[in-house]
Amino acid sequence: MSRFKPLLLPMLPMLPMLAWLLLSPSHAQTLPTPKPALSGIGRSATPAEIRAWDIDVRPDFKGLPKGQGSVRQGEVLWEAQCASCHGSFAEASDVFTPIAGGTTPDDIKNGRVAGLLPGANQPNRTSLMKLSTLSTLWDYINRAMPWNAPKTLSADEVYSVTAYILHLGNVLPADFTLSDANIREVQQRLPNRKGMTTAHALWPGNELGGSAKPDVQGSACMRNCAPEVVVKSFLPDYARNAHGNLADQSRGLGASRGADTRNPPLAANVDRKVVEAKAERAQAAPEKIAVGVAARSASVMPLLQKNACVACHGMDSKLVGPSFRDIAGKYKDRADAVNYLSGKIRTGGQGVWGGVPMPPQSLSPDESAQLAQWLAQGAAQ
Repeated sequence: MSRFKPLLLPMLPMLPMLAWLLLSPSHAQTLPTPKPALSGIGRSATPAEIRAWDIDVRPDFKGLPKGQGSVRQGEVLWEAQCASCHGSFAEASDVFTPIAGGTTPDDIKNGRVAGLLPGANQPNRTSLMKLSTLSTLWDYINRAMPWNAPKTLSADEVYSVTAYILHLGNVLPADFTLSDANIREVQQRLPNRKGMTTAHALWPGNELGGSAKPDVQGSACMRNCAPEVVVKSFLPDYARNAHGNLADQSRGLGASRGADTRNPPLAANVDRKVVEAKAERAQAAPEKIAVGVAARSASVMPLLQKNACVACHGMDSKLVGPSFRDIAGKYKDRADAVNYLSGKIRTGGQGVWGGVPMPPQSLSPDESAQLAQWLAQGAAQ
């Protein structure tokens, strides 16, 4: 430090003058404006872009757009775009659980679904049984339905579908029209409107009736940690057939899948996943598909992703629907495979691969033909 003293001492009398120059308005204006580190990158979002993303509806209905829709209109729309997955009366399908059912007039009166209370003998729990805020139902339909074309319903159509679901639960009469003007009154008829607490403080402040302090505190503990726990769920041998064959039983609120309890349980020392995988491979019995000049999967992948095909179909494994390879194997010897598959893609269907329906897909004839050609040629990568 000593070597800097001779240089600093002569400058000390000048420091007040330098400070005055820097703080003086006449001199401050001459200072260059600092430029951003990365100029020309990014911009402010436009009001239209903000409106396109800001579509959530809060429990106090803030954000709810104006509109209306009747139960009758909702029934027509439901049959056209919803029933293929959820059933005509929201009674479920092989994959989706029931939406309506399990509620009573007393539940609507009391605001608490008795079937959810401790000791209730309720095998299925429907969506309407658990719904405590009507904004949740409206918001989910608006942003996520229909499955193959989310965000395509107008506000009036969302009101209509919501009204039809509430009618199926006997919350609304058949001649009712739901709108932004009366939805708060309908909220007071939800069977489980009192089945939710706001004491968790997940909503900010007290505006929505919550608490200012969360009910959990994040405190990390990394001492004396237990080893990794593997949780497996299966029926014990003594209870396997205690209530009859689950696979043959029919629930009143929609289909419920269950194990075939007539089959003996697997040995304790046998890996269940390995056995199931072998059974699937044996059942599928895949054959080698001759591939000529096939379109590569890379060329059709943007089309598959654009239309959410990969949400239900895996390349080599079954998801909700069969894999692309299984589809290609099934129709490899069919002379009109391209025309047949192109038509099935656009019109949808049910029953060929099980009970799970495939909704009609909004592809152009050229796009469906491209996918059909790719499948007919073996779905090659």
